[in-house]
Amino acid sequence: MSGAFDKYLHEVLIRGQAEARAESSATIEAHHVLLAMAGPEDTEARTILATAGLDQAGVRAALRREFEHSLAAAGVSAAVFDLRSTPDPELRPQVGASVKLALERLASTHRKKDLRPVHVLLGVLQAEVGTVPRALALAGVDRAALAERARATL
Repeated sequence: MSGAFDKYLHEVLIRGQAEARAESSATIEAHHVLLAMAGPEDTEARTILATAGLDQAGVRAALRREFEHSLAAAGVSAAVFDLRSTPDPELRPQVGASVKLALERLASTHRKKDLRPVHVLLGVLQAEVGTVPRALALAGVDRAALAERARATL
């Protein structure tokens, strides 16, 4: 199973890199991986996310809300500024801290040969702090229940 898992992880990271590049981010973070998992490929992770209304558009909306909320906490209104980024096709984002932590959570609790694609989703959902937990909370998504659905598929 690890060969299939490695292939899935590679594909998710490539799609996450494209998401990071699209927003001119130098790093691939957990929210980019979440967007990648919610993408068009039919996987268990995508199905689990869809049960919570988190298709790719839903994840983008949740992330946009989180971004606007974070700006508002700093006294900045997103409506006042044009904050769109210009994708840089030459940018090669590297794996960032939140993805490394998600993967470390997997490695510390599972043997590599037992890993399945849905474990990547679990690794992302288990973060207690960061963009993903804030975005899901603002979207009204019960992260613990979503993680439990993921565990149930295993």
